[in-house]
Amino acid sequence: MKPIIKFSPNRVWRTYVGGKQLDTIEGKDSPQDSHFPEDWIGSTVEARNIGREDISEGLAMISLDDGRSVPFRDMLNEDPAYYLGTSSGELRSIDDIPLVKYLDSATRLHFQAHPTRTFAREKLGFPRGKTEAYVILEIRDDVSDPYIYAGFQRSPSRELLKKWIEAQDIASIEKCFDRIPVKVGDVFLLPGGRPHALGEGILMLEIMEPSDLAVRFEFERCGYVIPEKARFMDRGIETALDVFNFSPVTSEQIDKEFRCDPKRLKCDGASSTLEELIGPDKTDCFGVKRASVTGRCQRSEKDCFYGIVIAGTGSLVINNEKIPLRQWERFFCPAGVVDFAYESELGMTVLECYPGKSE
Repeated sequence: MKPIIKFSPNRVWRTYVGGKQLDTIEGKDSPQDSHFPEDWIGSTVEARNIGREDISEGLAMISLDDGRSVPFRDMLNEDPAYYLGTSSGELRSIDDIPLVKYLDSATRLHFQAHPTRTFAREKLGFPRGKTEAYVILEIRDDVSDPYIYAGFQRSPSRELLKKWIEAQDIASIEKCFDRIPVKVGDVFLLPGGRPHALGEGILMLEIMEPSDLAVRFEFERCGYVIPEKARFMDRGIETALDVFNFSPVTSEQIDKEFRCDPKRLKCDGASSTLEELIGPDKTDCFGVKRASVTGRCQRSEKDCFYGIVIAGTGSLVINNEKIPLRQWERFFCPAGVVDFAYESELGMTVLECYPGKSE
């Protein structure tokens, strides 16, 4: 068994444009924005791209020592006890681990909303909805006022929103939102049902329930028109409207509803910090921690996690084996690896994305 599994880039086609920063991270000669603005890290989920059903997208592939390439999810299923561990005494399933992405926006994303877990199960026949979280990593130099939209600050009625969607009256829809300013290091949690859109020029890590379900109620961005089947999850507009949480989130409530303040955790390292960015008090869909290491930080975790090095370089030490890590690398640490340590002379920051509660 490998102590950790590192991932290669896994770019996925989307209906909006971006990805120039991801090209730069990958060391491409001429970085540019395109319809591949996302990198799905260790994904066990296939992308739902209407019109591209003949192209397999989204699933992370792992190169084996014998030269073969297999889906990461197949590797996990070979030994779920080692890779995924248990929750409440039961073996975890692949549906417990989050979908984690690098997302780099060149434009404001479409207005959209995602179903809750309950709605996905009861109305759509899927095991997971799409509660999601954002960790802001970088802002493009030419963007002076980065922002997101989250929740209706001025909620329309269901009938009025339906009218606006059918007429594609985006100006009226946009007036339902306030711009929420963001900066590097900010963390947001967007529960299923809340309408939202990400502003332009933001590189972030997105953590979500493992699904690609979305109600896209803005049909065109940057000249690309979303196919009809891709707008409402291949359902009608009435089902799409059932997804929405219409309860207003006033300007005074925004921070309490969506922003996540870090909580300091105990860390065995004098010059290091460990923070809980998203814990069970926020959601049972997934968890996120941030380890900032200078020197050595000894850790013990009973759950598997995705690790993403967002700053600096260093090493992950497992059973006296030092595994080098550099900025932007991403890896999976199995549940069978309980004790480990980070080491870095000049400083390294790692985001750790954990499974949610099993059901």
